[in-house]
Amino acid sequence: MRAYDQISGKNVQRIEALSDGVFAIALTLLVLDVRVPIREHVVYEKDLMVEFSQLTPKLLTYILSFMTLGIFWTAHSSQFHYIDKSDRNFNWINLSFLLFVTTTPFTTAFLSEYITFRFAVAIYWLNLFLLGIMLGRILSYAYKHNYFKDTVHEKDEIRKAMLRRGILAQSLYAAGALLCFISTYLSIAILTLVQFYFVLAIFPKSGSGVALKNR
Repeated sequence: MRAYDQISGKNVQRIEALSDGVFAIALTLLVLDVRVPIREHVVYEKDLMVEFSQLTPKLLTYILSFMTLGIFWTAHSSQFHYIDKSDRNFNWINLSFLLFVTTTPFTTAFLSEYITFRFAVAIYWLNLFLLGIMLGRILSYAYKHNYFKDTVHEKDEIRKAMLRRGILAQSLYAAGALLCFISTYLSIAILTLVQFYFVLAIFPKSGSGVALKNR
């Protein structure tokens, strides 16, 4: 009889389905930290505007984290566009990545509540760092064990392109987080700009032909 560990975790589609579900829930949970002002505190228009202005930290961190999860979901789905094999260990590496996806709503709420504290920025950055590490681990494990699709003929180039993107992102996140020693608001602003940088695809297009050839 074959050992259980050798026959379990072979279904890549289940990994993708679970991952999409976890991302969907985490993205939804982010907005629950942004609550409508209590009606009893509002009598005049000015009161409502004051109450709304106090939501600024929560709105800023919500937008930041929504883009963050969107970027990591896009990167994760890009990887699985080229992967069609799996095993038990690969499943658990992906689950470890999802662990830090599920902590993002917490670190976001923590940051919004203590937005003037450097420790809150550090905890948020740690979440970003661990997301990046585990995403890179998924790619490296799939490459090492030849889990890429047989139709993919430029595996080295694809791996290098994805790793370069991840290293660039983590370098920018670290630089943005370090700015909290000057101002936590400056740090959050830079992290938000970094996310806009990736969302709007403001980076060199060289190497894009690699992906296009395999689609």
